Formats: sequence, structure tokens, C-alpha cells
Amino acid sequence: MAINLHGRSILALEDFTSAEMRFLLDMAKELKSAKRGGFERQRLSGKNIVLIFEKDSTRTRSGFEVAAYDQGAHVTYMGPSGSHIGQSETVKDTARVLGRMYDAIEFRGFAQADVESLARHAGVPVYNGLTDESHPTQVLADFMTMREFTHKHLSDISFAFMGDGRNNMARSLAVGAAKMGMQFTIGAPRVLWPGAGFQEHVSKIAKTTGASIKYDDNAVAAVAGADFVYTDVWLSMGEDPAQWGERIKLLLPYQVNAALMRAAGNPFVKFMHCLPSFHNADTKMGKDIEIRYGVPAMEVSDEVFESAASIVFDQAENRMHSIKAILIATLG
Repeated sequence: MAINLHGRSILALEDFTSAEMRFLLDMAKELKSAKRGGFERQRLSGKNIVLIFEKDSTRTRSGFEVAAYDQGAHVTYMGPSGSHIGQSETVKDTARVLGRMYDAIEFRGFAQADVESLARHAGVPVYNGLTDESHPTQVLADFMTMREFTHKHLSDISFAFMGDGRNNMARSLAVGAAKMGMQFTIGAPRVLWPGAGFQEHVSKIAKTTGASIKYDDNAVAAVAGADFVYTDVWLSMGEDPAQWGERIKLLLPYQVNAALMRAAGNPFVKFMHCLPSFHNADTKMGKDIEIRYGVPAMEVSDEVFESAASIVFDQAENRMHSIKAILIATLG
């Protein structure tokens, strides 16, 4: 079946079929080989892409900028104070301005409604670099990485997410797993499970693909048989820092440590994290958390993060390759 994504926006994984997602993953694999082999061909010469960041980022910004530069495109970065969007100019008006100057727009911010408004009014492809609701480009990089570290097809992979099951990563992974027919479990206390409406939404997708999407408040049971154990920070950017104490109390039993990795019962199990990670107290925030709450590491222990099972930096690199696939597929 021919796949044509030219002119399409990437707002949420729900917008794509499993075949379209596999198409992007296959292209990303080829592009990674081409870059490493020194035979990459530029397909975006003369294109201009604007990156709007309400939330700062290392991997998303670097991934989009290097991917665009590798392909011959030009990039304009607008940081949290670099434009009028949402302050003195509506998202709709910003979209109509930027759509006349740029060939595509990336948006990383808070509201899903904002990235959707950009896509409705810009007239050019818009890419969701992260919102409070969804992180589609990260999931594509994650699935690319999973393919690299197992002989299994995606539909045969079992993996678990440990932590706040309501956050954008947990929900996006659930949608992606459902789309690709995977076995996925969210390990979290019940109070941090996604809402019933979301669970029903994902269940409907899963019924069409044979996926298994589960929720478990028993950390050991959640990781049993997993090929990959995934986690994320316990408090997302923009959430009230006053919640740290309660969140740590709720989620410390779900910390990915050596014992939990052994509980998977799989000697080849790999650890994944979208980064940044609080795996030690070597950052300003990490040190502050250690002093205030007495925990030297949060969502993952330093032992696991620095272990041979950790593939977090492969994930980080693959943001660039999978984003490049998106740019070429929609603009090239």
C-alpha cells in the first residue's frame, strides 16, 4: 500500500494508521544508516521551518534543528519569550502570519488546543513537539529504539511504563502501543491511572489491532515479562512544585531500580526514559529534592540508569532520525 504523508501535520498518534507509523519508522531507519554511512541526500533544500517553544527542551530542539540542517532546510527558533503567541497575539493570528513565511511549524508547549489551532489556520504542516496531552514525536523515536534492541516485531513486544499514568508520555505510549498491536502495562497507584474516558478510548483502538493495554497498581506484576521498562519524571514541567512531596510518596514504590528490573524475569530487558532524568542528586533540582525529601534518586536509580540495560541515549539520538523522517515525509 502506497503511503503519502505530504502536507500532513503531526499532532497526535490518533491521526495515523499503523501502516503510516511503520512507514515513518522504516524511513527513520534508512535515514540513520545514510547519516552514519555518509551518503545522506538532502531533500529539504530551500525549506524554512519555525520552532516555537513555550517549554524549553534539549532533545526536541536539537532533534528538529539538526534534522533540518542535515536536509538543507533553514530553522528559526522562537523560545518562551521569542514571540507574541498567546500573549499579545492569538494562536490563530500567529498561525496565519507564520504560514505565509514558513513551510512548516513545530510547537512545543502546554495546550493541545494551541497546536491544533496552529494546524487549522497555518496552511502548512504543524508538528507537535510536546503538549500536556501528547508527545507523538517521542513515541516514534521510542518505537524506533525498541526495534533496534530486540529481534521481535513491534506487535510481539511487551513493555511497561512506571510512574504517573496520567502524564503525556504514559498516554502517548498507550495510544502508540494500541495502534501497533503491542502489549503495554501502566504501573501506577490507582489514583494516578489515566481517566476512564481515556482508557475506553485506547481500548477501542486496541480491539482493532489485537493490542493489550493494562493498568496495574502492583509494580512487580506490571513489569512481569517486559522487554522494556519505561519511566518518566514524576512531576511534569508546568505542574505545581508543591506536589513533589505527595508525588514522591505515591511513586517511590514504582521506582525503576535493580530489583524491579529483575522482576521482569527477562535477562535481556532494557530500560528507557525520554529524559531528562532525576537518577541522582547531581543537578540543582535533584540536590534540592534530596535535601528536602531524603531521596537521592527518583523515578530511576543511578544503578539502572548507568547500567548496560539502559538505552536512554539511543532513544535521545533517535529523536533526530525519527524527526527527520517526519520532515521529509511531510515536506520533501
